[in-house]
Amino acid sequence: MSRIGVLGSGGVGQTLAGGFRTHGHDVRIGSRSPEKLEAFATAAGVGRGTFAEVAAWGELLVLAVRGAGAQDALTLAGAGNVDGKVIIDTTNPISDAPPVNGVLQYFTGPNNSLMEQLQQAFPGARLVKAFNSVNMGSMVNPSFEGGRPTMFYCGNDPAARETVRRLIADFGWEPADMGMAEAARAIEPLAQLVCIPGFLRNSWAQALRMLWT
Repeated sequence: MSRIGVLGSGGVGQTLAGGFRTHGHDVRIGSRSPEKLEAFATAAGVGRGTFAEVAAWGELLVLAVRGAGAQDALTLAGAGNVDGKVIIDTTNPISDAPPVNGVLQYFTGPNNSLMEQLQQAFPGARLVKAFNSVNMGSMVNPSFEGGRPTMFYCGNDPAARETVRRLIADFGWEPADMGMAEAARAIEPLAQLVCIPGFLRNSWAQALRMLWT
């Protein structure tokens, strides 16, 4: 069992907090306003606290906030509380502008990624991009007729990637290691692709699968 701290009180944070709890981990969830999590925390059997409290307690952290607020969330968590820790970065750089013909607009360019920006801002953190390319309803124990979907992940620390690989597999996914942080430039836009059917046809239950030769 690991102590997993989830930073973010929205749907993604609650889904992953509940999933890790179901899979036998000790979980706490953090928010700028932890009092609003009382009902969820009681129902899910997880603790709650501020970003700093949860980050200090957790052995592994999950960053599950809006992309525009990701750096602020880690700042509130405290550099001393995130240094040296594996952080699963689920965020996407979604702008405030509406989708264009079903395509989410991003505030990053093709040769940059939000995770790289976060890694630069917090060089002591061991960030691994994962769980950003699927809608939250399919994050934990996904079930598709075509078999296990693929979860793409990347990060600069090989040991951190291995830790996250095991967690991805535990959640019922086929892990696909894409290497160093620059791969987030390709992984983050996968959310745009997955969300197009949702915006165009209200179809949100889809995931990606890599076929290997």
